[in-house]
Amino acid sequence: MLADNTVDGLRARYGDRWRWLAVCTVMLGTMATVLSATVVNVALHDIMLEFGIRQGQVHWLATGFIAAMTTTMLASSWLLDHFGVRKTLAGAMVLFTLISIAGGFAGTPEQLIAARVGQGAMAGLMQPMGMYLVFRIFPRERRGQAMGIYGMGVILAPALGPVLGGFLVDQLSWRYVMFAPAPVTMLGVFMAWRFLPLPPSRPEPYRFDLSGLLLLGATIGLALDTLNRMQELAGAEWRIGLQALLAAILLVLFVVRERTARHPLVNIALLRNPAFVYANLGAMALGLALFGSTYLVPLFVQTSLGFSATEAGLLMLPAGIVLGITFPLAGRLADRQSARKLVVFGIAMFALSAMLFAVSDVTLAFGWLALWTILGRIGIGFMLPALSTGALNPLQPEQLGAASSTINFTRQLGGAFGVNIVALTVEFGPHSDGLPTIDAFHSAWWLVAVFVAVAAVPVWRMRA
Repeated sequence: MLADNTVDGLRARYGDRWRWLAVCTVMLGTMATVLSATVVNVALHDIMLEFGIRQGQVHWLATGFIAAMTTTMLASSWLLDHFGVRKTLAGAMVLFTLISIAGGFAGTPEQLIAARVGQGAMAGLMQPMGMYLVFRIFPRERRGQAMGIYGMGVILAPALGPVLGGFLVDQLSWRYVMFAPAPVTMLGVFMAWRFLPLPPSRPEPYRFDLSGLLLLGATIGLALDTLNRMQELAGAEWRIGLQALLAAILLVLFVVRERTARHPLVNIALLRNPAFVYANLGAMALGLALFGSTYLVPLFVQTSLGFSATEAGLLMLPAGIVLGITFPLAGRLADRQSARKLVVFGIAMFALSAMLFAVSDVTLAFGWLALWTILGRIGIGFMLPALSTGALNPLQPEQLGAASSTINFTRQLGGAFGVNIVALTVEFGPHSDGLPTIDAFHSAWWLVAVFVAVAAVPVWRMRA
C-alpha cells in the first residue's frame, strides 16, 4: 500500500512533529549545497598543482558554482508549480549526488569545472525549498521559529566548510571535497520521499521562461568573470571593458524579456509590494555580509596576522556555535517583534563587528578576533529569520514559491558580487612583497561595514 503523503496523511502518521521532520529534510539539502560552495576553496591549491593550471582557470571552480546557483534559483518556482516540493527536491538531490561523484573522478580541469557548474545548478534549485516549505506548512505565528531552526543549516555550513575541507584535503585528497556531500544528499532523498507533502493543488501548466534563464545566467557569469579579471587589470583593459559592456547589454535584454514575457522568470507583480522590495535589498546586504566575511576573515588572519590554516578555521568555530544558539532565539522573536527592528539590530551588530576588524592590528590576541567574529554572526543570526517573515508574511500562498526563490536569489547575488568586490578591494590595496598589507584588509572591512549599514535605510522602510 502506498504511503499517504498529503498533509493530512503525514499528520496522521507522525503527528505535529512531521513539520519538523520536513524542515530537517530541506535543511540537509541546504547544508550540502552551502558546504559545497565554501569547502572547495581550501582545495584550490592542490587542484592547481595536480592539473598544472593557473589562477585564471581555477577560479571558475568557485565562480562557475556561484553563477549557476544564483541563476537556477529563479527556476525553482516553475518546478514547484509543476512538480511540487517533494519531487523537485528529491530529483535535485539525486542529480547533485551523481554530479558530485562524477566531479570527484574528474580527469581534466574542464570536467571538474563542468561538475562544479552542475553542482551549482542543482544547489540553486534546492536552496529556496526550505523557505517555501516553512511558509506553506507552518502557521503564521510559528514561521519565525521554524526559519530560525532551518536557518542554522544556512549559516553554520559556511563556518564549518573550511574546517571540513582542510581536514579532507590534508588527510585524504582534494577529490573527497567533491565526494563529501553525496552521503548527505542521498539521505535527503530518502527523507524527502517520506516526510515532504504532496502539493494540495497545482496551477494550470505554463511555459518555462528558458530565454530569461539563459540571459540571466550569461549576465551573471560574464559579470563575475569581469570582476575576477579586474584583479589583473594591466594590459586587459579593453577586454574587461568589452565584457562589462556585453554584461550590461545582456542585463537590459533580460529586463526587457521579463517585462514582456507572459510567464516571466521573475514575478514582476511581487516588486509592487514595497515591503518585499525592501526585504530583498536587505537580503542582498545579508548575502554580502555572510559570504564576504566568510571569505575575508580567514584570508585576513592568515595573510596579515600570521595565523595557520587550522587556526583560521578554528577562529570561525566559536562564531558558528554562538550562531546556532542565536538563530532559534531570533526566530522566536521574529514571530513576536517588528521584523524591521530585528533586522536593523542585526545590521548594527554586523557593522560593529566589521569596524572592529577594520581597526585591528597585528598585536590583537586570538580571543578578541574570535569575539569580533561572534558579534558579526549574532548580527547575521538576527537578520535572516526577520527578513524572511517581513518579506513573505504579507503575500498570498500562491505567491510563496516565486517569492522564496526571488529572495534567495537576491541574497545569493549579494554574496556572489560581495566576495568579488571584497577581493578587488584587497587586490587594489597596498601590497608588500607581493602580499596585501593589513591596510588593504582594513579598507575591505570598512567597505563591508558601509555596504551593510546603508542597507538599514530600505529595511527601516519595511512595514512593522
